[in-house]
Amino acid sequence: MTSKQEAIISGEQIKNMLLGAYKSFEKNYQYINDLNVFPVPDGDTGTNMMHTMAAVAREISQLQNATVSEVGTMAARSAIMGARGNSGVILSQLLRGLGKGLAGKKRATSNEVGKAFQFGILYAYRAVSKPVEGTILTVARAIAKGAYHAVRQGEDFEDVLCEAVESGKKELARTPELLPALKAAGVVDAGGQG
Repeated sequence: MTSKQEAIISGEQIKNMLLGAYKSFEKNYQYINDLNVFPVPDGDTGTNMMHTMAAVAREISQLQNATVSEVGTMAARSAIMGARGNSGVILSQLLRGLGKGLAGKKRATSNEVGKAFQFGILYAYRAVSKPVEGTILTVARAIAKGAYHAVRQGEDFEDVLCEAVESGKKELARTPELLPALKAAGVVDAGGQG
């Protein structure tokens, strides 16, 4: 039985992943805003997440030939400094955990990136005084679990990310069952969608 050789992820790949996330927020922030009913229906979750990622994109786009540690550190720092609203703060903490998990590494394996996602969940839950299931936290935890399982199966980095996203989508679909306000409005959690 042969096993796959574990992928090595460069700082440039992490940078491109984060820049891609920002581009996705740019395209979809209004859709996310339209879902926003919890904790208050103020319609700004997508905008806040987009602005948080814009701060990250501005800083990391200047990095050239950076290590995964340098990209992770810069992403975490800029997200924390640029965080807006509850969703932006939680997103910044997810990125802080990613940065912590990649600290000191020139490049990373899929396994190390998967572990970095776990740090993100830890920091995000700690950032919220009263975590509520059915929110961005629940979806982010499912994403981290999906990444963990894909890493354990020896998947390559692209498949790890795909499995993480699919796990998040499945949990996002369940958010109305976990949070009555979402069910009453007929929507999924806006932060989780983000």
